[in-house]
Amino acid sequence: MKKKILSIVMAVAMMSTFAVGCGNTTAETVSETVAEESVTATSEASTLQTESTENTDVSAKPTTDRSGNEVTIPEEVNSIVSMAPSTTQILIDLGLGDKIVACDTYSYASYADSLSADIPQFDMMTPDQEQIIALGADVVFTTGMSASHGDDVFAAVKEAGVCVLDIPSSASLQDISDDIRFIGAATSTSEAAEAIVKEMEATIEEISKIAATIPEEEKKTVLFELFTPSADSPTIYTCGSNTYINEMISLIGATNVAGEEESQWPALTEEAAVAMDPQVILTADMYTDDVINVILKMSGWENVSAIKEEAVYQIDNDTVNRPNHHVVSAMIEMAKDIYPDYYEALVDPFSTEDSKEQPAA
Repeated sequence: MKKKILSIVMAVAMMSTFAVGCGNTTAETVSETVAEESVTATSEASTLQTESTENTDVSAKPTTDRSGNEVTIPEEVNSIVSMAPSTTQILIDLGLGDKIVACDTYSYASYADSLSADIPQFDMMTPDQEQIIALGADVVFTTGMSASHGDDVFAAVKEAGVCVLDIPSSASLQDISDDIRFIGAATSTSEAAEAIVKEMEATIEEISKIAATIPEEEKKTVLFELFTPSADSPTIYTCGSNTYINEMISLIGATNVAGEEESQWPALTEEAAVAMDPQVILTADMYTDDVINVILKMSGWENVSAIKEEAVYQIDNDTVNRPNHHVVSAMIEMAKDIYPDYYEALVDPFSTEDSKEQPAA
């Protein structure tokens, strides 16, 4: 079961696909499969996401979704189906939790306390389209994960005339800001969305200013890993270039050892990772018991600087892998782990006590 969960985590963290908008029945996949269930995001997704929000009035209803599909959003949005935990969390923070009439299973597992009791829950990969249609929702927010196998699993929903708004996985912090603004504009909560974005941007600016005070000789190299390598699964998946996680590591004043990798989510052998000799290891593995000590005792890693200095830290999987404003919390967590003397007083504006261990999207 753990391996199945891990494969889902990998798929979510490494996905950016294009699903079609309202009334269109074709789907375009712009990613390729990695280890069967993992999809590598491309910079084209980021470009389309940015273009879909450029030169638009944030108070007006968008005419394209975040994948660039033409859409017609109802003037009033009073009932919402949210099929991604990252989107569900944004909607809740916008004060729209009571308008969510159905969601994916992971959203409900994470945010049930903020949702209406016993609302329908759907599998992200194989949603019950007939039941979704029967709900008569004003909009359905989807994620590229649902199209990861190449099929448009919401085709029947679109054919029924339901407005489907796709949000592919964000490649940058700017993408995340644009996602939030898009959701705000689509649901007539632009003012609240803009407030969230401004808070996010202000905190990132504060982090950047602190990072600028860190002397070059104190700056650290970092290996970020999605889960711990083992005999059954020896490959290390990490973040390469063109990912918001790589961007976050850089902004706090550190260097991602895989930051020059062209692949967004490179697969490293243990030998390659050891050769990179990171000074810090950040793990998003929430499923390995006593994961810090497991990493510290891995055979063949004894001479890695992070192991010798015991500089291994666990980052909440949900917070770092769900592309919304709460990644700022993960960024602060990273900063305080790596540079406690510099970031000790930094306050997290998006802190939540209800973090769950569920796959990201």
